[in-house]
Parts: sequence; C-alpha cells; structure tokens
Amino acid sequence: MKDMMNNINKIFTKAAAVIALSFGMVSCLEKLPGDAILEDKGMKTFSDAEQTLTGIYSAYMSGALYSGYLTILPDIQADLVHAVQGNTNTYGPLWQWDVRPTNSEITAVYGSLYKVIARCNFYLDQVEDLRESLTDDDDITYLDYYTGEVYCARANAYAELIKCFCEAYDPDRAHEQMGVALDSTYFGTKPQRRASLKESYAFVVRDLEKSEELLDEDNDWYTNPYVTKAAVHALRSRVALYMQDWNTAVDYSTKMIENKAFDLSTSSVYTTGTDVIQGGARAYTYVDYMWTHDLATEIIWQIGFTTTSYGGALGQVFLNFNTDYTYFYPDYMPSEWVIGLYSSSDARRTAYFRTLPTGYQGNPNLTLLVKYFGNEDIFIPYNIFHVCQPKPLRLAEQYLIRAEAYCRQNEFGKATSDLRTLAKARGASASSLSESNWLEVISNERAKELYMEGFRLNDLKRWNKGFKRVTQSSAQNGPGSTLDIKAGDYRFVWPIPQHEVEAPGSGIRQNTGY
Repeated sequence: MKDMMNNINKIFTKAAAVIALSFGMVSCLEKLPGDAILEDKGMKTFSDAEQTLTGIYSAYMSGALYSGYLTILPDIQADLVHAVQGNTNTYGPLWQWDVRPTNSEITAVYGSLYKVIARCNFYLDQVEDLRESLTDDDDITYLDYYTGEVYCARANAYAELIKCFCEAYDPDRAHEQMGVALDSTYFGTKPQRRASLKESYAFVVRDLEKSEELLDEDNDWYTNPYVTKAAVHALRSRVALYMQDWNTAVDYSTKMIENKAFDLSTSSVYTTGTDVIQGGARAYTYVDYMWTHDLATEIIWQIGFTTTSYGGALGQVFLNFNTDYTYFYPDYMPSEWVIGLYSSSDARRTAYFRTLPTGYQGNPNLTLLVKYFGNEDIFIPYNIFHVCQPKPLRLAEQYLIRAEAYCRQNEFGKATSDLRTLAKARGASASSLSESNWLEVISNERAKELYMEGFRLNDLKRWNKGFKRVTQSSAQNGPGSTLDIKAGDYRFVWPIPQHEVEAPGSGIRQNTGY
C-alpha cells in the first residue's frame, strides 16, 4: 500500500477559481454559466471544450456543495451532533428543524447544483458540432473522454438534487412522486414543472450509461480530482441503492470492490510526524492520512483544491480554532451515542475525534470532530485552517452499499463478510447480521464510517426512521438538544427554494408541508 501512496504525485490537479453565487427572483434554470465561455462565443475549439470542462469542476468547488452545506448540513440536521451552549447559531434553524423555503443554505445548494448542470448542458449542446469539426484524432479521443466526464458530472448533480429535495424512492409510486426539474439543454426552453421521481432517476441512469460507454478503466486512479469510469460505477451503485434496485447495487459495488486501482485504508502506521493539533510526535495511520493529507488509496473522486483556489471550510463549525488560534470554540460537537459506537482500537475514533480544551467559560475539555481540522500539507502551513479536499466517492461506501443490498436480498452472510472486511481495515470488528438486526447494524456502521459526510438525513428518510436527541451528559447543551422527530416528517425533504416556485411563469410545485 505504501508504494501506491508514494505514486500519488501522478495525479495532475486542475485549478479553477470559485465564483460566488447570487440568487434573486429568477429561476436557477435560467442562470448563465458564470465563468464558463460566454454564450455569444460558444464552444468552437478543442481548447474551448477544455475550458468548459474546467468550469464544471470549478462549479463543484463551491462552498455550498461538497466543501460545505451539501456535506455537513444533512448530518447537522439529523442526530449526529449537538449544538454547544454559547455557539454562534450558525446553521441554527436547520439544527432546530426550522426548515423553510427561504433558508439561504438550502437555496445555495439548489442553485449550485443547477449551476453545475447549466455548465454541463452548455458543453453537451455543442460537443457534437465541435467533434465533427475536429481533424486531429487525439483531440477527438480526448473530447470523447471529456464528454464522458460531463455526463457523469451532470448525473451526479441531479442525483444530489433528488437526494435532498425529493421523497425517498418508492418503486410502486415513483411514477407519481415528485422528482426534479430536468433541464437537458442550455440554449433551449427551460422546464416549468418537476418530472416524476421515476423520470428523474431514469435521466440520471441514462447519463451514467452514456458516461460508462465513453470512459475507460485506464484512467482509474485513487485520489483522483477527475471523474473516471470508477466514479461512474461508484455513483451507479449508490443510485441503485436509493432506487431499491438491489441487484444493480450489488453488481456495481462489486465492480468497485474488485477494482485493483483502489484499496481500503488501514489502521497500520503509514508515517510519523508532528501533531499539528496538540504538538509532539504522532504516528499517522493510513486512515489518519486520508483526512490529514487528503491522500488515500480508497478515494475514488475528490475535489481538487489549491492554496489559491478552494471552496468552503468543512471543519469551521466543529472547531473554530482560528478564532484566537489557542482554543477551540465549537458550534457543534459529536453526539455521545455516536462516540460510543467506536471501539478503542478503531482507527476512525482517533482520526475523527479528539478531546480538546475549548475557549468557553471554564475552558472545558470536549470531544470534538477533528476529521476536518485541515490539510496539513496544502493549507495549514499557510494558516488556512479547517479546509480539506472533499471526497464525494470513497471505496468504504461501496462495502456499505453492497452489505445493505445483500441484506435486502436476505444474503446476511455475504453482508456480514463485507462489514467485517471494512471493520478489519479500520482496526475494529463488526457484528453478525440477521433478519432481526441488520437495519440497526447497517445504520450504526454507516454512521461510524460516513460520519459528517452528508448521508445521515437521507438514510433516515429512505429507511423511514425518526430519531430522538437527548441531553448530552458530558457537555453544555444548546437549544434543540432535546428533539423528537418522527419517521416520515415532511422536513426530511428539503423545500424547493421560494424564488424558484415564485419565478415568473414557474410551474414548479413545492414539496408537501411547506
């Protein structure tokens, strides 16, 4: 594994500026692609196509997406953290389940995903004409590969919109469940209604099928800032799980698990160095290194940041170390029930959490999330804290997807094997699965592995589970610390932004309850 890690420099990272988003009473479907090629110029050359693709990856760098709201808000809204008394009330409304169509963070997620889609459509509307005009065979080959990346990027954006803004998929009702507004062209007339959930997922699957045809395994490589065929397979398995298509979920997660380009990070020591959080020597496991340096053999796709081009600070509300660079001032701390899931030997426990002195009255020591303290190679040397390269797709999730799909097929032995393979890599163990306990075990294992990566709210929604927050015994408790959310609560589904519903000529329907 160490040789694989040492080859990480083979990856070439595209850097692109992040453009701030603004929202008014105009539909997100009508917005221009911003810093992409201007509409009056179009995509006339191979260089234009490269620039447009760079603009798509740039849009994914937005702090409203994987480096911010899209990643942490679904978990903050759920049951994985507690607000600390004296916090700044950042994300307070969502934490307290005051979920409204005018919420700025929800609006930003919606608009940012449609910004990605607009840039993809700008490319796809023109790529065939460009392809016909090219004479260099290498350019044509590269253009086809770029097109595969764009189809995957669009499919992913729509899949995230569906996850956040739609009900859990019901195969028997999907044709009547509300999906999302499907915009497949940049230049044409924009849709004024939401497609069905069945139509919406079918659109995503078609894009992934086109992407799979155009991409190849030769470019599969861990810690890749570009989507490759591996990313298509990983996303296809996730989408299949959400669609309750268990056979496809097993097939595509198996493709990823058997892909020799990737391997689970382990609890073995990779290197030693200085602990940037508390000083002194530190032994870094492979699991540690995935989060402290954003390098790991299990990262399928991550968003490439540089010191001059990066998005949001994932760790800010969990640490706020840059308040005075001495103490930590967390807005949120991990829920005690989550901490209790990890054994003392579990490498994730030390990689994700640390007991640290806070700057609140009396300087209490609290167990805090340090998973997103910041990249120790790229950002912390420049006193940029809490900024990490987001990891939308990891191999660990594929084991969890296949285990859950196996359980749905009553293959509990196979599911147990997958959970134990993942747990062993982390230096932990996993329980045997059975018909009576599988959902509880899967729920706990997903919480442990995917902590604060944006999955919890959707998981509870699709499992039709509620949750109850209880007062933390070891720390200060802020408002919302005792909350009882029932299964099926309408607020598991985020509202369509108010401006989208009220835009002139809009036929976009709001979600139930708002």
